[in-house]
Amino acid sequence: MFQVRIHGRGGQGVVTAAEMLSVAAFLEGKHAQAFPSFGSERTGAPVVAFCRIDDREIRLREPVMQPDALIIQDPTLLHQVDVFAGLTRDGFILINTARSFEELGVGEFARTLRAERLCTVPATELALKHAGRPVPNAALLGGFAAVSERISLESVAAAIREKFGGKVAEGNVAAASAAYEHVRREMREAGHAEAD
Repeated sequence: MFQVRIHGRGGQGVVTAAEMLSVAAFLEGKHAQAFPSFGSERTGAPVVAFCRIDDREIRLREPVMQPDALIIQDPTLLHQVDVFAGLTRDGFILINTARSFEELGVGEFARTLRAERLCTVPATELALKHAGRPVPNAALLGGFAAVSERISLESVAAAIREKFGGKVAEGNVAAASAAYEHVRREMREAGHAEAD
């Protein structure tokens, strides 16, 4: 079973991201579940959502305590909430930012993990550019498809189109595609840097 935990703030589409991720997995013939965990339900408050993906039926219904992947929609949470709690040593981390892990103040922790599984993407900027709104969730799912290779960009796009319609869907698909390409480029460049 592959478990994903998504951290963000109210109003950033955290719950919708988990739902779309589960739909993308379902469209690929996998079993999936998505559910949120709310604290104070207000705009700007920390929100966590979970997604599980497996080839078999998922019976587990508890929060994801040991994620295989983290999607962090708001980097201001890095020093406010223990977003890395329980992450497996082979875990994936995708953070919505243009800054590096070092610049974010989490470089020391990042060095204990596999570098090729850690990535940043300016998802909010991509969402603004392509969808006209600063909601990073769809863009982050495109980035997640690239870094994890657990789902395809095509399935992400189909899940976005299923959730939204018309121009909203197409803007979000464009943001997801741009994030996917950004992450692929970042990973290629990191691979060349390691080879040098």
